Amino acid sequence: MDITVPEETDGDKAPPMVPLSHLREPPTTKRGARTRAALVKAARKVFERDGYLDTRLTDITKEAQCAAGSFYTYFANKEEMLAAVLLEAQEDMLHPGMARVEGAEDPYAVLEASNRAYLEAYKRNAKLMALLEQVAQVEPEFRTFRTRRADAFIRRNARGIADLQAQGVADREVDPMMASRALSGMVSVMAYHAFVLGEGQEDGEPVDFEELVSTVTRLWANALRFPGHR
Repeated sequence: MDITVPEETDGDKAPPMVPLSHLREPPTTKRGARTRAALVKAARKVFERDGYLDTRLTDITKEAQCAAGSFYTYFANKEEMLAAVLLEAQEDMLHPGMARVEGAEDPYAVLEASNRAYLEAYKRNAKLMALLEQVAQVEPEFRTFRTRRADAFIRRNARGIADLQAQGVADREVDPMMASRALSGMVSVMAYHAFVLGEGQEDGEPVDFEELVSTVTRLWANALRFPGHR
């Protein structure tokens, strides 16, 4: 969940989802750009289908319908290929919810819109999020970047909580950073269980999206003691 306040410091901006050292300069020709794009599209499909560990480079080139040798024209290895896939998807996965309700006077409405944007983006990219979790366990550099990105969002949410405290909306007795770690983690874990693991209701039915949005928003508001939610 991202309750970013309107102004950000450079230190609060989320870093790229991948180590940029894993990326080459893009091709300069249209044909090269098309081939590279086809490889990235195919790689995402194969990674999501087979998982990072079981994906072979020949599976990617076969899916992209290009020669195996073409792969090495644009990518050195599987790690570099994954970096390109994640970079391609990062704009959607950064889920910037605040712009949709900027200037809104109701803090609860802002909170709900931000949670909705986060959960929608997570749901759209659930397979890729699962892949990122898998890769982070075996590739230390990807794990470091994932951690840095998560910390950036936590700091941004902490600034949002502090701003709400200054307005008299949120409980001033809680530590903004600690609250942000707890509440941001709650939403992230719930999204993972709902959209990656497919865990839903006790009766086995999939989780109701609107109920999920409503629940995490109410828990945020109650935890921060929003007026009318105490």
